[in-house]
Amino acid sequence: MLEMTPITIEGETFIAVTLKLPKTNFMAVTNDVGYIMCGALDVGLLNDKLKERKIVAGRAVGVRTIEQLLEAPLESVTLEAEELGITVGTTGKEALLKMKYDS
Repeated sequence: MLEMTPITIEGETFIAVTLKLPKTNFMAVTNDVGYIMCGALDVGLLNDKLKERKIVAGRAVGVRTIEQLLEAPLESVTLEAEELGITVGTTGKEALLKMKYDS
């Protein structure tokens, strides 16, 4: 089952996506600038093989719900996310709030 839900964090709107798969969930929260995602995200691939795309993203591991994804510290982030001040240990919610056009 696929769920897409708009969420608002401090006046900013994001889209939360949950894809329920056998024995696991795939989760992401996104806007037009970037996204945070569950452990399925391969940050190394984004930083190395897809570097020219300048993807802003962060990964949290061990999360099972969107709420946990928002509260969890990011385990890894892309180089482009670091340019916005998003670092390892930043919570998902804090990272999303840094993903604005006026950053």
